[in-house]
Amino acid sequence: MVCAIGNEKGEILERVSVPTQTPEITIPKLLEYFRDKEIEALGIGCFGPVDLNPLSETYGYITTTSKLSWRNYNICGQFKEHLRVPLGFDTDVNGSMLGEATWGCAKGLDTAIYITVGTGVGVGILAGGKLLHGMQHPEGGHILVPRREDDTYAGNCPYHGTCMEGLAAGPAIEGRWGKKAAELSGCPEVWELEAHYLAYAVTNYILLLSPQKVILGGGVMHQEQLMPLIREKVKQMLGGYVQTRELLHMDSYLVLPSLNDNQGIMGALKLGIDAKTRQGNGEWV
Repeated sequence: MVCAIGNEKGEILERVSVPTQTPEITIPKLLEYFRDKEIEALGIGCFGPVDLNPLSETYGYITTTSKLSWRNYNICGQFKEHLRVPLGFDTDVNGSMLGEATWGCAKGLDTAIYITVGTGVGVGILAGGKLLHGMQHPEGGHILVPRREDDTYAGNCPYHGTCMEGLAAGPAIEGRWGKKAAELSGCPEVWELEAHYLAYAVTNYILLLSPQKVILGGGVMHQEQLMPLIREKVKQMLGGYVQTRELLHMDSYLVLPSLNDNQGIMGALKLGIDAKTRQGNGEWV
């Protein structure tokens, strides 16, 4: 978990990283970091699923996460109780989307998506200028995708098996090939298959959400050979059906993050700024 102090200009003034252990070990360390910083507000971008409905009895809780010790944990309640400042809360990937929309490559856009591909797959969605919520929040990493005919890997998602995360996240790459992604850089067959699954998902997101930009981040995307493959496969899968100015310039449409891996923490900063604004307007915080 990353803690940082920043200002309304999006400048990160200091930051620390804290290993994610159990709540009983981790949360006191986070609280201690912030306790003497005289912060005016706090934003949290959290792994999920989480409850984002401010009218819910469990608003601010982590819910059915695969991190078992964090299930049904009231993370917002802990910070509200001890820090007593306005608090903004969303998913970590929505936070990354917000960071890019506020200060990065999606600034000024109305609709965009941020996809993170790492230990899991997550999707943050900006729609109509706002982060998309609803019944819960987007879980685009768990869309069901057909396994390619030459792929015998059974998938590793405990809920869905061969969903997007089950087939394309970092643990799936390791499970299929027997090595971590970083050790497979020189194996073109690995990245051709990975690009197939990511392009399949991106194509569906494009057709459903009509984003003005698609951002792909996360540790798996550090493989430089991956993005050109994804771009080419997305073109093929769209089949010429959608023809827009954006898709004519795929290099600037389907892109990597632009904020030097600070997009998540900068999004959390914006969540805090917005929470402070709501409080000033007499709204919920």
